[in-house]
Amino acid sequence: METKFGTTLDSSCTKPTTTNDVGHPPSSLTLSPLQPSTYLPTTSDSSTLGSHLARRLVQIGITDVFSVPGDFNLTLLDHLLAEPGLNLIGCCNELNAGYAADGYARSRGAGACVVTFTVGGLSILNAIAGAYSENLPLICIVGGPNSNDYGTNRILHHTIGLPDFSQELRCFQTVTCFQAVVNNLEDAHELIDTAISTALKESKPVYISIGCNLSAIPHPTFSREPVPFFLSPKLSNHMGLDAAVEATAEFLNKAVKPVMVGGPKIRVAKAGSAFVELADACGYAVAVMPSAKGLVSETHPRFIGTYWGAVSTAFCAEIVESADAYLFAGPIFNDYSSVGYSLLLKKDKAIIVQPDRVVVANGPAFGCILMKDFLRALAKRLKRNTTAYENYHRIFVPDGVPLKSAAKEPLRVNVLFKHIQAMLSSETAVIAETGDSWFNCQKLKLPQGCGYEFQMQYGSIGWSVGATLGYAQAAKGKRVIACIGDGSFQVTAQDVSTMLRCEQNTIIFLINNGGYTIEVEIHDGPYNVIKNWNYTALVDAIHNGEGKCWTTKVVCEEELKEAIETATGPKKDCLCFIEVIAHKDDTSKELLEWGSRVSAANSRPPNPQ
Repeated sequence: METKFGTTLDSSCTKPTTTNDVGHPPSSLTLSPLQPSTYLPTTSDSSTLGSHLARRLVQIGITDVFSVPGDFNLTLLDHLLAEPGLNLIGCCNELNAGYAADGYARSRGAGACVVTFTVGGLSILNAIAGAYSENLPLICIVGGPNSNDYGTNRILHHTIGLPDFSQELRCFQTVTCFQAVVNNLEDAHELIDTAISTALKESKPVYISIGCNLSAIPHPTFSREPVPFFLSPKLSNHMGLDAAVEATAEFLNKAVKPVMVGGPKIRVAKAGSAFVELADACGYAVAVMPSAKGLVSETHPRFIGTYWGAVSTAFCAEIVESADAYLFAGPIFNDYSSVGYSLLLKKDKAIIVQPDRVVVANGPAFGCILMKDFLRALAKRLKRNTTAYENYHRIFVPDGVPLKSAAKEPLRVNVLFKHIQAMLSSETAVIAETGDSWFNCQKLKLPQGCGYEFQMQYGSIGWSVGATLGYAQAAKGKRVIACIGDGSFQVTAQDVSTMLRCEQNTIIFLINNGGYTIEVEIHDGPYNVIKNWNYTALVDAIHNGEGKCWTTKVVCEEELKEAIETATGPKKDCLCFIEVIAHKDDTSKELLEWGSRVSAANSRPPNPQ
């Protein structure tokens, strides 16, 4: 899809945005050229480091940058503001700016954030680590010290009081795939372009530190060239590809009831359509791992649900674990996704397909093979086999419905999610916060085109507030429905104010059950109980009469239905905040099972010496 870039400056947060498939950055291989109006004669203003960086961000499809100002990045922020295709969004703190860039990258394909040296950089570090774990290309830009201070024995503010400016860099080295410290103009062009291209190729965050005195200085290397940013396409080793397909086809074609399971690295490999092509061709039952929900269409005729071991959706685990062969595309097996290492899978039955590698039945391994090439080639070699899906169809019993609520009965969480299910369409997206929302949202049946995101590998509570801000800013055609627990909301609540400044119409369901319920089910203690807030009053105070905002508190099903009707009707253009009062012990049965298994895994005694 051709990427179109906005070219008019708007002081609000609602500039034109790029349009492309979710998770597929315009920059994934070849970038569309900028509009001809961009090719202006070089001037001193357009040949500076700051202007070059701003143009590069626009060229890779980023039209919104999340920032927190600080004295070391102010001049750089001026240059980002001056770029017509770029919109600067000020966040309340660096952590939320990083989470917003994370959410933005999930929808747009890449994200960017700008903070100041060390105090800002170390504040955003947790969000960057989360993006690294989730394989998201983020450009983390830090306004660094004056270039003249490098190599001196001076002590600067915003440091720990030592004449060593490398502390921040050393911290970022473990959570980014490339680090560029720009403290002179001669190699700045090369460092910036290398950092951005590395982020896109590796689908990981990168760190760029820019000396605070360099952004506004013209340099010949930053002249406005009529050549758009371009990434050379990755190619598969064709001999390896042929061998891997041959070995896999031989193995799977002998199987009686093979299945396919999609994993989260399908996004990194940009192999979603190839995975569906294979499913269409081979006839296998199709499942997804929990962290891959939303990456594979749930309206596929042979979709059987989420495979999550003991807490899978109904009848899915039975089909997957009883199969005599399973193809996992882009899986991540950790203690959370394996429910405390309790999956009943055998390596000698598994084909593991990673973004650039294939392992066949715990035997031959083939490298330098792109997942999408492998899946498409395999689709031409597999015999059609619908046995596993037919077995699923035989044993499947439709989901039950929650018990009918008595009049004014306290609202149950399963009733809440029954009504959220009815809200979903191709014009919505779901953001699920760490906690019981993981499990309740996992059971939602996504209509074709409905977005879905959660952070499972890193699992940082509070992620969803910033991610909701960023995702909603990137996916202008969708209304975001965020399901957030009260404990998580208390970590990052401030940036509801940024949602209001950006005139977003997100619906936030704040599930107030008095604490960290997911932690309760792993290991309970008084530390899991939090101070209750008047959440609707807090959001009203943040709103402060500026922007469009509507809040309400619901305690029963009747009030919930009325709130949803209002949020989707007369208040459809507002940010809607619906506080849902739930009992502290009202959890999904999946969380109860998962929590006990994860607790058992955490509490294993040391191995004998």
